[in-house]
Amino acid sequence: MAPSIPDIAQTPQGHDGGAPAPLHVAIIMDGNGRWATQRGWPRLAGHRKGAEQIKKVVQAAPDLGIRYMTIYAFSTENWKRSTQEVLGLMKMFRLMIKREAAELSRQGVELRFIGDRTPLDPLLRETMDAIETRTKGNSKLTLAVAINYGGRDELKRAAQSIARDVAAGKIKADEVDEAMISSRLDSAGMPDPDLVIRSSGETRTSNFLPWQAAYSEYEFTPTLWPDFTPDELSDILDRFAGRERRFGGVAS
Repeated sequence: MAPSIPDIAQTPQGHDGGAPAPLHVAIIMDGNGRWATQRGWPRLAGHRKGAEQIKKVVQAAPDLGIRYMTIYAFSTENWKRSTQEVLGLMKMFRLMIKREAAELSRQGVELRFIGDRTPLDPLLRETMDAIETRTKGNSKLTLAVAINYGGRDELKRAAQSIARDVAAGKIKADEVDEAMISSRLDSAGMPDPDLVIRSSGETRTSNFLPWQAAYSEYEFTPTLWPDFTPDELSDILDRFAGRERRFGGVAS
């Protein structure tokens, strides 16, 4: 398992001493609704267009050196949106997952989901379980989709899991360390993201991967997600390569 705090002595440098290509890129896909309303369309039209961009970005990721990608599809706070939008999103998730299962498997993509599944529709949960099973072991790209995900909720659930084991005598309180906490998170087994991208011009992290992204680089782009392309992703990776990541250390 990747350490929570990277060891700078063991971290390879990119060209000109910059950062190496990011192994794991996480994306806050913001701006779907605004993209649609700017055109006088229903917000769900923006989400459907945004889903098309996800396919393009996922297809391009391995050739850009990305081996893990996490996308923020639906947060624990998104339930506050209109019932029509929430129900529309849930239906779209289920249909898209079913439609893309074979193609993702053919491309060598492993699909996994992070977040609390318990409030989700049973049909959606069954669809999620089925594609995880179908794509498990694929190694070209691991795509983690965050549905009903909130970073604080994830940490709460991890803490509860550890507390239950402490109470049951399975572990001692002083045995709890960063590696154990990481192992109880939804993202267990994945390296921490090197780079977090947020589209639409907002500069908030919005409760997305707060533990995992503690040492991530961030990129905020004004592009609304339905207009985000693999070319823009490539440009962002070029800028990332020029950054110096010291993880609290001193440049040599």
